[in-house]
Amino acid sequence: MRWVTYNTGKPLRAGLLIDELVVDFEQGARALLGRSAPASVRAILEWGNPGRQLAERLLKRTRKLVQRIEQGAERRPAWLIPLDRVHLNAPVPDPEKVICLGLNYLEHCREQEGRLGRPVEPPKQPILFAKFASTLTGPYDPIVLPDPKVTREADYEVELAVVIGRTARGVSQRAAADHIAGYMVLDDVSARDCQREDHQWVRSKSFDTFAPCGPALVTPDEVPNPGRLALTTRLNGEVMQSSNTSDMIFKIPRIISFISQAITLKPGDIITTGTPPGVGAFREPPISLKPGDVVECEIEGLGVLRNVCRRG
Repeated sequence: MRWVTYNTGKPLRAGLLIDELVVDFEQGARALLGRSAPASVRAILEWGNPGRQLAERLLKRTRKLVQRIEQGAERRPAWLIPLDRVHLNAPVPDPEKVICLGLNYLEHCREQEGRLGRPVEPPKQPILFAKFASTLTGPYDPIVLPDPKVTREADYEVELAVVIGRTARGVSQRAAADHIAGYMVLDDVSARDCQREDHQWVRSKSFDTFAPCGPALVTPDEVPNPGRLALTTRLNGEVMQSSNTSDMIFKIPRIISFISQAITLKPGDIITTGTPPGVGAFREPPISLKPGDVVECEIEGLGVLRNVCRRG
């Protein structure tokens, strides 16, 4: 399944993707199944197994309906909307927490050594920091660059994001997969000059719109091996990052288990798993995002973000 949060000029709604169609979850469940349902992705995740089962039934019935529509036997209902007529938002726009990993790709550690003039040792355990929900924006929305007096060095970072589906507290690595709702692409945009000034990461990572994500929340049944997915960033069409999640130092089960020993993870929480090498800050010469730049972040099987930078 592929969950989206969308709107058509109205309040945000939860939807399911079927090819190029968006199924409004609440309205479709009522029309086809006679069931009431939540209207937000986070509320559906909090609902747990009943929500997943209802979604599976709805998809099955809707696919049959789509066949009849294509055959001319029925008209398309209002709750079945062409994808090009909706605006996609962050799949989970209202998580309780956005928890991020730093330095989780070995080659990303190594690419920093030349600029810093010293070895950068891979971490012995996951390095955590936070972004805030206000950073989240849709897969095709603009990245708003702050006033140059605040930062001049915004940078891209393609990352695999994991969304939690069940409350997780003190879980083992073996049980971690049972707590995953799905995966999506996330661009962990970072203000490098603020990062240097602060000697930590929270402010530099938490400007509004500094976390484009989506296009959809893809459930684990469609991602059989999240530990072996190609990641790519293109800046104005030029490939800047090209790697694979197999190069992560800490794998997803370890990450979830590690975090959950200290922090209770809730349905809808987002974990970003670090970025591979190729970021702008460690290139020669360094590259920073500027108004008009087009950033495309892609992960195999999950889709592509396409965000145009503009000045706020």
